Amino acid sequence: MPNIASQLHRSPRTATTRTVLGAVVVAFIVAACSKPAPPPPTPQVTVAPAAGRNIADWDEFTGHFESVDAVEARPRVSGFVQRVTFTEGSTVRRGDPLFIIDPRPYQAEVARAEAQLAQARTRAELANAEYERAKRLVATQAISREELEARTSGRADGDAAVRAAEAALATARLNLEWTTVRAPIAGRVGRAEVTPGNLVQAGPPSATLLTTIVSLDPIYVYFDTDEQAYLKYVRAIGGRGGQQPVRIGLANETDFPHEGTLDFVDNRLDASAGTIRLRAVVPNGDRLFAPGLFARVRLGGRATYPATLVQDHAIGTDQDRKFVLVLKPDSSVEYRPVTLGRLVDGLRVVTSGLEPGENVVVNGLMRVRPGMKVLATRTTMSPDSATLASAAR
Repeated sequence: MPNIASQLHRSPRTATTRTVLGAVVVAFIVAACSKPAPPPPTPQVTVAPAAGRNIADWDEFTGHFESVDAVEARPRVSGFVQRVTFTEGSTVRRGDPLFIIDPRPYQAEVARAEAQLAQARTRAELANAEYERAKRLVATQAISREELEARTSGRADGDAAVRAAEAALATARLNLEWTTVRAPIAGRVGRAEVTPGNLVQAGPPSATLLTTIVSLDPIYVYFDTDEQAYLKYVRAIGGRGGQQPVRIGLANETDFPHEGTLDFVDNRLDASAGTIRLRAVVPNGDRLFAPGLFARVRLGGRATYPATLVQDHAIGTDQDRKFVLVLKPDSSVEYRPVTLGRLVDGLRVVTSGLEPGENVVVNGLMRVRPGMKVLATRTTMSPDSATLASAAR
């Protein structure tokens, strides 16, 4: 019983102590909550001065290669093919034999024409001798004037027969020469369309196609440019091209490593398509280009102008506008709307809104807002690998 009384006697003091301790804890919590929150750290960004460079205008077009000369080899005389004398797909020189047509009928024709010429000459000599005799006889009135005129006509007929026989012989020899079909141009020859033993026909309605030959060096690149680009470059390219340089790239190349010159501008615009055709001539000494290949063409103007360039990832998008953040002298950033142009060596041209040398935020653009103070780390304005890879594609 005394223990129970003692516990009853101590319980009010314990409750009071707990109440006091709770009040102290609450006071500490309230005091802690009433202290101001620490300011956020100054955001760190990387800035680089906008680059200034003199650049030239250019545009890219798609085109295709075509040979300067392309020939369909066809026979000039009919006959049976005896032999094919070239390797399909090889390079031939002008005058190289390609096909041999059986020459024997044409050799016989040459022999017949030679005989006819000899016969005509003999008759012409006889007619000339009779004319000379008639001239002497008419002077002594041994023959009539009519007889002299007949001898004169006979001599003229003999001379004409000789000339006709000479022409027939020349034709026969030409046909014999044409039994060897030769390459009319230098270039790469295609496949043989006719094999030995087949009969080939010359002349109308259509001579037999034997093979094709295309020249390779130099080679043409044809491409179409739209009206706006034509108007932009018309003074540079001129009416005849003016040897304006162009750059050429193939489908598997990332740049435009080949150089050519613009040598032709068509004389009218295609009204239905709104384009005009242009042509460049490109050296092809290593035979890299072939007719029909796809080509990427870069055409540039002659005049250069100063431009401001920045990295692509330094440019932000605000709805339908583009902007950059520029570092001010007081370490705050300023919102600057800009107008963009094309890529040049991995950097984006800024046509308005920014001047060369102004420090632009190139890293940390999403961490800051206009007017905020920043802690800036400086670097140089250079293209990043992602932009270069994108431009190459």
